[in-house]
Amino acid sequence: MSFRKEDVEYVASLARINVSEEEKGVLADELSRILHFAGQLQELDLSGVETTSHIGLDQTVTRRDEARPSLPSDVALANAPEQEDQQFKVPAVLEG
Repeated sequence: MSFRKEDVEYVASLARINVSEEEKGVLADELSRILHFAGQLQELDLSGVETTSHIGLDQTVTRRDEARPSLPSDVALANAPEQEDQQFKVPAVLEG
């Protein structure tokens, strides 16, 4: 299967994104190559490979929650674009 510009337009409309004519051609080509690669993966002989439901550990590895010294404020704020009263200064996001 290969993607056409019309397919890219449809997917872009579903995602509500604007895609230029040039990008449509590039994306159609890239998506076609991805589908081709997925097809190659489906052709692999996996008869000797055991099915897995997940590849992670059987348990979560955690460490003890212990109090430790924190980073000194002057070091933490060294690269801050703005700071005030030993705190990062950021634009307000709430009104009032």
